[in-house]
Amino acid sequence: MAKSGKTGNVIDLRTLRGSAGAMSDNELLDQVEEAADDHDGCECSDCGGDVLSFPPVELLPDDRLAAMVPQVPLVRDVRRLAEWTGTRSLTVEGLLEQADVDQAAADLGIAPDRVRLLWVVAVNTGLVQITRDGAAPGRGLPDETLEFWDGVIMDVLDRAEDELTGSPVVDEHLAEMLATMYAMTDGITVPALAEGMLQAHEIGCGAGPEEMRELRERLPGDLAAAVELLEYCGLFERHGGDGTVDAVRLTPLGVWAVRQDLLREGHDAPLLADVAHFAELTAAELIEAMLSGEAPASAAGVWVERRTPEDAARELIKVAAGGTAGHRGVIGTILEELGPEAEPAVREALAEPMMWRHAAVWLGVRDLDAPSLTDADNVWLAVDTLATLLHLGDVSEALGEFDSLESGEELLRLVDDMAACDHPDTLAVLELLAEHHPDPAVGKAARKAVMKVRSR
Repeated sequence: MAKSGKTGNVIDLRTLRGSAGAMSDNELLDQVEEAADDHDGCECSDCGGDVLSFPPVELLPDDRLAAMVPQVPLVRDVRRLAEWTGTRSLTVEGLLEQADVDQAAADLGIAPDRVRLLWVVAVNTGLVQITRDGAAPGRGLPDETLEFWDGVIMDVLDRAEDELTGSPVVDEHLAEMLATMYAMTDGITVPALAEGMLQAHEIGCGAGPEEMRELRERLPGDLAAAVELLEYCGLFERHGGDGTVDAVRLTPLGVWAVRQDLLREGHDAPLLADVAHFAELTAAELIEAMLSGEAPASAAGVWVERRTPEDAARELIKVAAGGTAGHRGVIGTILEELGPEAEPAVREALAEPMMWRHAAVWLGVRDLDAPSLTDADNVWLAVDTLATLLHLGDVSEALGEFDSLESGEELLRLVDDMAACDHPDTLAVLELLAEHHPDPAVGKAARKAVMKVRSR
């Protein structure tokens, strides 16, 4: 989210959905594909983090959303606190005196820790005005209700840096949790959300066994309290019919607010109306639109939903088999999201010279019967993946994002192995490395490999 900067590591949706993990076991390919995905459709010159793609959403009309804002418990209590405060002296930090906090909690029936959150929101949204003499009544609820709501949620998320939920781990991963909820529109059970957060903390924060044991005992209770707070803030709602199902999802106002923050961060979070027409394109038209930047990455999800997994895979593979490395790079990210139902079409791709290695990897990571890949096959895949750079606008900038291309013996061996690779883009990839890689040693090795290829 924009205020906490944590959406670079959204809780793994594959884990939450019980599907497969990364596409390839080869570390080099994983990192290269990750970097290529990060640049897909990103036009900013100083992109400082991952550009994530989220499923398209359908928002309620603005007037209906605006009518919901005053009904949010947090907003209702912020307005009550502002009316209660009237004209009052404050601490040097511009906060209510502790006695006033306690009195407000008693008079309004609000927990003291929530009074502090309400005070921050009341001041920042202008419902309470701070003067040299203390607090004074501010403006009422503004006409720009959704703009007001956006400010409320930014204030709430800012508090994640200062013990919003009372759990350091939940606060640390709050933005990831909200982004995950946004991507899973049907909602998720709290235990599944806790499991995803545990994995994110273990991997992203390097938590050790002892910390994880303690966290597994404590997190379910902490997360339940956090969910209750986020319901109070108008972001979460329970669902499941009779209310006994321990599952939550974003409210309509929550979807609107989280999307606003994702857009501020530069992520791809389109409206359904913006991408619905891409579902009618052929596979070839879709991929060309994505390569040109006309279609965001999220358009692929809408396109796939209109087809069975097998039919979608078959159409995509046909384009990839006769296309460029750029086509295969985009298509590969779409195929990653397809489950075992696409197996028949992917298995047919084993007969395609330009796709069989990719198909073997796809099958293998899903524990399906697949041909074994040799070292030479892995080099071919590395060349094919690097060749996606040939279809990006700023090659130098994109190349710098490939952590796996950092200088070292492993990269030098790969460059040397590329000289013997029969990939049609081998020469172009080596020339790219020779011209753009910042390490002189890598550039020199690439130039030598270029001469070997040309001598053939």
